[in-house]
Amino acid sequence: MGFFDNFLQESHLMVRQTAKRFALDEIRPHAMKWEEAGEFPLELYEKAAKAGILGVGFDEQVGGSGGGPMEQVMVIEGLMYGGSTGVAAGLGSLGIALPPIVQSGDARLIDEFVRPALRGEKICGLAITEPGTGSDVAAVSTRAERDGEEYVVHGAKMFITSGVRADFLTVLVRTGDDPHGGLSFLVVETEREGVTRSAPLKKHGWWASDTAEIGFDDVRVPVENLVGAEGGGFLTLMQNFQSERLALAAYGAITAELALKEALSYCAERKAFGRPIQKFQVNRHKLVEMKTKVVTAKTLVYQVAHRMAAGEYLVEEVSMAKNVACDVAMEVCDEAVQLHGGMGYMRESLVERLYRDARLLPIGGGTREVMKEIIARQMGL
Repeated sequence: MGFFDNFLQESHLMVRQTAKRFALDEIRPHAMKWEEAGEFPLELYEKAAKAGILGVGFDEQVGGSGGGPMEQVMVIEGLMYGGSTGVAAGLGSLGIALPPIVQSGDARLIDEFVRPALRGEKICGLAITEPGTGSDVAAVSTRAERDGEEYVVHGAKMFITSGVRADFLTVLVRTGDDPHGGLSFLVVETEREGVTRSAPLKKHGWWASDTAEIGFDDVRVPVENLVGAEGGGFLTLMQNFQSERLALAAYGAITAELALKEALSYCAERKAFGRPIQKFQVNRHKLVEMKTKVVTAKTLVYQVAHRMAAGEYLVEEVSMAKNVACDVAMEVCDEAVQLHGGMGYMRESLVERLYRDARLLPIGGGTREVMKEIIARQMGL
C-alpha cells in the first residue's frame, strides 16, 4: 500500500499523467531556453487548453474540464515535470484570476472573459498586491469611483503574475472607506486607456513567468464589469485565497519531490573515493530525511485537498499546509543542491532552478508569518 492510496483515485492519476505528458512533450525540451528568455510562447496556452489542462477545476458549464481541488493539485504536479515553475505558474494564473468571476460574476462576464481564458485565447491575471501593501488587503488603496455607468480607477498594483501579457485583470479595488466592506472586484481590460504596464520585473526565480507593475490612471471601466455586489470583494477574496494557498502548498510539495528525485539519481551516479556517494552514511541519512519531509508535506496537502473537495472550508489547515509544504521545499532543495556539489550551483541543473523557484513559495499568497497569525486566530490565541 502506498503512502497516498487513501487520497488518490484512478481519475486523479489520469489527470496527473495527462499534465505530466504535456509537460514532458511541450515544456521540458524548451524549459532552459524559456527560462533564459523570461517568457514562453503564447500558443502554449491554447495547447494546454486543447489538452484539457487549463480547464481543470472549472465546471463544464463555464467552459471548464470539471474536477476539484485534488484534480488541480494533480495538474500542478504534472506540469512541474516540465522543469519550470515559471511556465507552470504562468499557465496557471487563470486559476486565481477566474474564480472570483465564476463565483460572483454574471453570465456576460463569464462568456466574455472566463470562457476565452479557458480556451487559451485570452490571458488573465489577479491584481491584489500594491507597492505599499501585500498580505494586508484591508490596506488596498487602488480606488474605483462611480461616475454614472462607469467606474474611474486610479492606483497601482505590484508583482502581478502574467501582468505583462494579460488581456484582462481581475482587480481588487476600493469602492468604499470601510477596510473590508469597501472592497470590490472589477474586471479591467488592459487595453483600456490609462492602463500602463511595466517591463517584465527581474525576479530571483520563476523567470519564465512574466511579472509586472500595473498602473491605473483614471481608467474608465463600465459598471457591468463589477464582479458581484459592490463591497463584496473581501469575502470573495478570502475564499479565493483558500485555493491559491492550496496551489502554493502543492507547488511546494512537488518541488521538494522533484528535488529529491534529482538528488537520488545524482547520488547513485556520482562517485567519490571509489564508490557512489549514496553509500556514505551521511548522505544516505540526508536522503532519508528528505524523503520523510516530502511524504509529510504531500500527505498534508492531499488531506487538505481531499477535505476541500468534500466542501469543507479549512482556513487553519490550508494555512498549515502552505507553511509546511513551502518550508519543506526550501529545505529539501537546499540539501539537493548541497548533494550535487558544484553542479548544483550551475544554471543547467534542475535543482538550481528548483532552489531559486522555491524561495517565492513562503511569500506568495500570504507570507509564512501571515499564515501563522491566521492559525493563531483559529486557535483562539
